[in-house]
Amino acid sequence: MGIILTAVLLLLIVGSIMYFMTVYNGLIVLSRNIDKSWANIDVLLKQRHDEIPKLIKVCEGYMKYERETLEKITLARTACINASSVADSSKAEGELSGLLKNLFAVAENYPDLKANSNFTQLQNRVSHLESQIADRREMFNESVNAYNIRIAQIPDVMVANMLNMKPRELFQVSAEDRKDADISFNFPA
Repeated sequence: MGIILTAVLLLLIVGSIMYFMTVYNGLIVLSRNIDKSWANIDVLLKQRHDEIPKLIKVCEGYMKYERETLEKITLARTACINASSVADSSKAEGELSGLLKNLFAVAENYPDLKANSNFTQLQNRVSHLESQIADRREMFNESVNAYNIRIAQIPDVMVANMLNMKPRELFQVSAEDRKDADISFNFPA
């Protein structure tokens, strides 16, 4: 009888340890996937930030009257680089994306600039990077959501609480980026 009780007790202890290890490893994988997703976004942001000075340099020769737009882009790029949290980065990147869209819209008023192959190439490159960044942000949010759900579900919540695992922040667009674009057509009378 004592051997059976000891075996059952030992089996419960080993089972509990195995369960804890399984849950812990699953949560660690999710946590690391979040970090990897953010690092993938950073790679694309770095590429975009490297392209912006080239784009500004090409535009400066043509857009003599748009100095303010180019300066705003430079300041927004600096804010993105200096962002220290997901929320700060989210806000700064949203502003930069909006300013780049504005730059491309303003460029429509400069036929010589639009015809410049360097500008067209950089515009296409930045637009492609913007699309990739959006995809990676979606993957980041999927990873964060899976992690946040997992650490809130019973029985994983007990392991997460023991390990002091806290919910992660989703990448969110600013309220300004949610507004409809202001589009107007100026037709001659």
